[in-house]
Parts: sequence; structure tokens; C-alpha cells
Amino acid sequence: MLDQCPADYRTYAAWRRHPLVLAWLTVQHLEGQLAALRTAYRGMRVDLADQVAADALTDVLEVLSAEGARLVASRRSASLVLDAMEGKVFVPRL
Repeated sequence: MLDQCPADYRTYAAWRRHPLVLAWLTVQHLEGQLAALRTAYRGMRVDLADQVAADALTDVLEVLSAEGARLVASRRSASLVLDAMEGKVFVPRL
């Protein structure tokens, strides 16, 4: 969980003493990162069109897309850990 949060979070002993809170906070942090990334993705082409070359924008949008996929997977993983810690039962679906 700490790997998905800002590095400074490692200095707070409370997160180690309260893993449920850490799991909840990790999900919140990942959702915030994902929201910020989506905002950047939507606005980048318009906001930076006059300042950055079109091919550079394309490269950056590809990176943002890959980072978005990573964040979605991380959020899903953290959510599953939180659900397990809260006692929810995982039911696999096809």
C-alpha cells in the first residue's frame, strides 16, 4: 500500500499501526491521481497546443494513457485489499 502513496507517508507510524486506514487512504489517493490524470489528458491538447509540438503531445498522451491503465489496475488491487480487510467476500465473475 505504501508503494502507491507519496514517499513521505512511510514516515508516519500511524499507517503501520492502522492498516485498514492505510488501505482506505491508498484507494482515495489513487482515485485522486486518476482524476487528475484524466483532467490532464482532456485538457492537454487544448491548453498546450500553442506551446508544444503536435508530435510531442501525441507522445505525452500515450504516456498518460499507459499511466492511466497502471493507476486503474493499482486502484482495483487496493480496493480488493480494502474490501478484504473490511470483511467483504470476493465473488469472482466471468
